Amino acid sequence: MSDWQQISIGDLETSARRKVAVPPQRPKASVSSGYPLRPLGEVMRLDIQRTPMKPGTTYRLAGVLNAGKGVITKGELDGGDTEYAAMNVLRANQVVMRKLTAWEGPITVVPAEFDGFVVSNEFPTFTLGPELMPDWMRHVCGSPRLWAEMKNRVSGTVQRRKRLNPEQLLQIQLPVPPCEVQARIVEMLDAVDDQIAALDAESEALEGVLEALRSNVPDTDHQPISDVLLGIDSGKSVQAGGEASAEDEYRILKLSAVQRGWFKTSEAKTVTEVAAFSPSHVVKNGDLLITRANTPERVGFVAIARNVPAGTFMPDLIWRLRVDESRVRADYLEHAVSSRELRTSISGTAGGTSKSMVKINKRGFGTVRVPIPSLPEQGEYVQRCDAVARGIMATRAEEARLRRVRAGLLLGLLDRTIEIESAELGV
Repeated sequence: MSDWQQISIGDLETSARRKVAVPPQRPKASVSSGYPLRPLGEVMRLDIQRTPMKPGTTYRLAGVLNAGKGVITKGELDGGDTEYAAMNVLRANQVVMRKLTAWEGPITVVPAEFDGFVVSNEFPTFTLGPELMPDWMRHVCGSPRLWAEMKNRVSGTVQRRKRLNPEQLLQIQLPVPPCEVQARIVEMLDAVDDQIAALDAESEALEGVLEALRSNVPDTDHQPISDVLLGIDSGKSVQAGGEASAEDEYRILKLSAVQRGWFKTSEAKTVTEVAAFSPSHVVKNGDLLITRANTPERVGFVAIARNVPAGTFMPDLIWRLRVDESRVRADYLEHAVSSRELRTSISGTAGGTSKSMVKINKRGFGTVRVPIPSLPEQGEYVQRCDAVARGIMATRAEEARLRRVRAGLLLGLLDRTIEIESAELGV
C-alpha cells in the first residue's frame, strides 16, 4: 500500500500563510476502492485539424514543454517562410503531444489562450471523450507515471530520435475515475498548485530584495580580488556516472551545484575513479567555490559549500577560492561577487570559441576589482544579506516540500490508493 493512504487537506498548510480560494468540497468520495484501468484510446481519439501554409498569412506558432509543463508560444511566422505545406491546428481542451523524444513527457492539454495556434506534424492532437475532464487530464499529463508509460513505448534506434506514435499513446492504460471524483481531485491539486505559485512569487520578490542588498556594498576602494586570496585550487576531470544518491560513497559535483550565491549539494554524480583524486579535490563545508566554465550568463557563479556529504569531489570546471581571512570573509565574497556589478566584471574576463560555453582563467579573474571594506563593515553587510537569504531558503524549502506532497498525492490518486478527506483548504 502507498504511504499516501490517507491525506487531509490540512496537512498541506504552508508557512507562507497564503489564502487560497477553493470551491466548496463535494461529498466524500473514496478512490481507494479502485477503478479499472482503461486504454486512453477508449476515452479520447486522434483528431488532427490541418491548415495550409499560405504566403502572406501570419500564423501563431506553439511548442510543448517536457514533463507536462504546458504549451509555450514560439512567435509568429509567415506561411511562405516555412517548408511545411500544412501544419496542425491546436484547439482548446485537446491533448497535444510531441512524438519526438516523447520519453521526456512532452504532453499537455491545450489552454484556451492557445486555441488556433499551429504546430508541426510532430505534434498530434487528441479530442477528449465525455468521460475525461480537461483539467483532470491536464494533471495526468504532469504525472511521471504517464511519462514512464510513454517512454516504454517509444521506438527508434537513436535515443534522441526515438518517437511515440499516436497509436502507441492510445494503448496506455490509466485509471479513469467518474467525472465527479475527477472534479474533486482537480480542486485539491489546483489548490496545492496555487500554494506553490504563491511561494514561488514570494521567493522571487525576496530575490529582488537580496539583489539590491548585494549591490549596496560599503563604499570603499576597489582592489584586485587576487590581493585577498591565498590561492585558487583546481578540480579534477574524471568519468562520472549517473545522478548521485544518498547511498553513494563517492560523488563529484556538477556545475549546477554552484548557483549565484547558492549551493545545491544534491547536484552531483557518482564516481568510481577515487584513486584519481587527491586531498585537494575534496570539497568541505565552508569552501568558497566558483564555476570557471559555463554559459556566459552562469560563468563565475560563486557559492559557499554547505551540508557537503563526505566523499564529495570538485570537478575541473569548478575552482576553490582560498581567502585571506585576515582581510576578507568568505561569506562577504559570496554575496558581493554575486552582485550584478561584479558578475558583469567577471563574465567580461571570460573567453572561448563557443558562445554556449566560455571560461575564465586565473590571471584574468585575479584582476577583477572588488570593494574590500573593513571586517566589521563586511560583517554588517553579510548580516543584512543573510537575513533575506534565510527567508528565501525557507520559502524554497517549503515550496519543495509542497511539490513532493503534490507528486506523491498525484501518484497515489492515479494508483487509486488515496482517500480524499472532505475539508476546507485554508492556509
